[in-house]
Amino acid sequence: MLSALLVEDDIDLATALIDYMSLEGIACDFAADGLVGYNLIVANHYDVIILDLNLPRIEGLVVCERIRELGIETPVLMLTARDTLDDKLQGFSHGADDYLVKPFAMEELMVRIRVLGKRRSGQISKLRVADLELDLSLRQVIRSGQEIKLAPISIKILELLMRAYPAGVSRDKIAQTIWGDEPPDSNSLKVHVFNLRKQIDREGWQPLIHTLPGYGFSIKRQDHDENTPQS
Repeated sequence: MLSALLVEDDIDLATALIDYMSLEGIACDFAADGLVGYNLIVANHYDVIILDLNLPRIEGLVVCERIRELGIETPVLMLTARDTLDDKLQGFSHGADDYLVKPFAMEELMVRIRVLGKRRSGQISKLRVADLELDLSLRQVIRSGQEIKLAPISIKILELLMRAYPAGVSRDKIAQTIWGDEPPDSNSLKVHVFNLRKQIDREGWQPLIHTLPGYGFSIKRQDHDENTPQS
């Protein structure tokens, strides 16, 4: 079942949308303002976020921009009464994936939700876990305010782990993603992860990279609850 978050301050419209999504088999949480919506997005996983542009407390564009800065990849469908090209371009520039102008047909909304729910957003530019940040556009890694120089393969492994956070990534998936159909021997992957850990988990820093015996690796805060590894 798809899970969605609707952030909309028009209660009548929100009620109608939630009822319709329920009939379509889509589980939906609801927030009536941008601040509550932002907090729900940070605290929970959703397949799709349906975000009104004009919201109290925090505007929809700001909410969208902030979650992208956090590295949250959930696709965002922006709802708005504004239909000019400039308005749409502004929404996309702040991290929206799709745009639907009010009023709209419920059927069209459902189609767009289902399409977006099948993929991650391509709008994020940074991934963050604790004090570790990976800038995807610059391929730059920073921890505790210090830039860390990594080899290209190490950056690819780090990106895989950070995208999966807090779940684990299997050794097979890492090898397939990095090297395709010609993976190296298992010792090569161990060496790459060892070198990555040596740079990311320097002395005095909280360890972030963890080995999952018999499975693979994960990246998470030491105080994060244990999670069942997922492939």
